[in-house]
Amino acid sequence: MAEDSGKESENSATDLEGSEEAVNAGEETEGQEEQEDTVNKSLDLILDIPLTVTVELGRNKMLINDLLQLGQGSVVELTKMVGEPLEVLVNQKLVARGEVVVVNEKFGVRLTDIISPMERVQSLS
Repeated sequence: MAEDSGKESENSATDLEGSEEAVNAGEETEGQEEQEDTVNKSLDLILDIPLTVTVELGRNKMLINDLLQLGQGSVVELTKMVGEPLEVLVNQKLVARGEVVVVNEKFGVRLTDIISPMERVQSLS
């Protein structure tokens, strides 16, 4: 009989520990949900900010005289070679590289390389 009461007290202690763990797990879940709500609200503030996305095919420097000589049908030679990846800039900062594709008779860019956050930070300096 004494042995039975000892086992019962062990079982009740285990049950209490299990219920405490369940309460703690519930508190953690509520805390995570609150953090996610805060993050979502913070993201909502910036999701509507307009950004300028530019795809750079190549560059060229010209004298004003040469620029004034351009007319319909003129060809401007660019620095990039055929097959080199295009640069995708967001607010004049490089974020990706890609290749030209045609989608429903419009040009598009298939991203082939995303610039890592570390590289983006280094490009700011």
